[in-house]
Order: sequence, then C-alpha cells, then structure tokens
Amino acid sequence: MTATRRLIVNGDDFGLTPGVNAGIVDAHRRGILTSASVFANAPATAEALAIARRTPSLGVGCHLALVDGEPLSPPSTIPTLLRDGRFRPTWTSFAAAVLARRIRMDQVERELSAQIDRVRSSGVRPSHLDAHKHVHACPPVFAVVVALAKRFGIPRVRIPWERPAAALAFRVGTVSGARRQALENLALTPWAWRDARLLAAAGLERAPWFLGRVLTGLFDADSFAALLASTPPGTSELMMHPGYVDAALHGVRTRLRSARAREVALLTSADARRAIERAGIILVTHRPHSEPHSHAS
Repeated sequence: MTATRRLIVNGDDFGLTPGVNAGIVDAHRRGILTSASVFANAPATAEALAIARRTPSLGVGCHLALVDGEPLSPPSTIPTLLRDGRFRPTWTSFAAAVLARRIRMDQVERELSAQIDRVRSSGVRPSHLDAHKHVHACPPVFAVVVALAKRFGIPRVRIPWERPAAALAFRVGTVSGARRQALENLALTPWAWRDARLLAAAGLERAPWFLGRVLTGLFDADSFAALLASTPPGTSELMMHPGYVDAALHGVRTRLRSARAREVALLTSADARRAIERAGIILVTHRPHSEPHSHAS
C-alpha cells in the first residue's frame, strides 16, 4: 500500500506588493497553491490581510521579517536590530550580528511579537511561522520563534532546509544559479538539526518536509513536474514565490521579479494539476486536519 502524500504549496511574500498579492490569489483560486505567508510590515500588507479574511480556503501564516525592511516596534525599543531606523539589508549581515552577539534576543522577541500581533489583530489566525530570507533558521532566533509559536498557539514553524542536502548540491550543479543555493542549503544542515531538536523539546509538531529552496526562482515546467512527482510520503511544504511584476515591485529589494509570474503560470497549469493527480498527492494547508484543497480544473 502506497503511503499518503500530502502537500502544502505555500506562496511566500504575501503583502509585498499588489501584484504579488494578485499572483498568490490567482495561484490559489485557479491552481494548486493552498497557503501563503504574509508580511506584517510590507507595503501591501493591509490588502493581503483583507484578502486572507475573505478567502478562508487559503491557509495564512506569518512571514516574519528581521532584514530588508522597517520594523513595527518603535526604533528606540529595538536598537540592536536596526541601522538608521531600518533592519539590516541582508541575511549575512544579520546572521553575523547574531553570532557576534550584537543582537539582543529580547528585542527580537519584542519585534516578532508585534508582527504576529498585527496579523492576529486583523482577524487572521496564523497557521504557521516562517521568515523572510529564512533569518529565523539561526538557532538563537529559532528558539525565540518556537517560544512565540507556543505562546500564540501556532502549530508549525518552518525549518527551511531541503533534503537530501548533499545529493541536491550534486544533482543541480549544472543548473545556472542553483549551485549557490544548493551549497547554502547544505551549509544550513547543522542549524537545521539543532532547530529540529528545539521544536521537539518544545513539544511542537515536526516541521513538514521542505521543498523548493534549491530551485527558488529557477523552476521551469520540467523541473517543477519532476519535483511534484518526487514528493515524499507524509506531509511536505513546497515554497513558491508567485506574483505579477507591477510598478511597486520595481521599488522593492528583491531578485525575484519575472520568476514570480512564471511561477503563477506553473501553479495554474494543467500540467501541474495532472502531476498532482498522477502522484496521488492530497493538497492541504498547515492547519491541523485541514480539508483537501479542491483546485480549479
């Protein structure tokens, strides 16, 4: 008997721009996307939260941000997180500051609490926590996020590590742009193991098998179909970044522009629906005991 395969197809960056919001909505209503992660502090957050309230079939988590943006907390209350009133611009600068103990974890907790409160106070109950640029993977920050998940009753926290990390680095070595992402994923292995232990120690549900990191922004029809066909037994989360390029996106610091529209096309394609059906995959959200997603035909 074949083990059941459940797949959460998650759209990151909900709230980034109106075009990103529209792409996520289309990928859900007309395609296989089941879930999204919303910024609490992005230019189109208010619109995204309104969409979430009127789209109960879409699972919505909180896309925590500690880099590349502005905080919700008063700057004077979180000075170690900021440079000139804004978060540090890159993941590497943030991680270096955490490891050098220049960032206070009580200030991380204050800011992330404010972000979760913003989502909850809008009437959206977060189904999961993850983070912009995966900054929460750094174990001191991950410990804070796990504690917040317990405090707010949020059942899942993403561990942004794609397995098998070494084999993936070898397999995508010839794919332009993928080798660097695969090596970054491989380097995350020690943190991922520690993060998994932190989840277990807190008594939280094990994070789903994570997919999509190595080919972020690089999916084509063949690689997307191959990933769906190889989805492992159990519950997996596929990270995607669907959206449409609008004027607002040109003003945002992101390397993902035209790739977002390509992902909308992939997620709404007949090929994707056929791949899901051939693989016997049940589309779900992060919500416990969620109903299967009935995608458009």
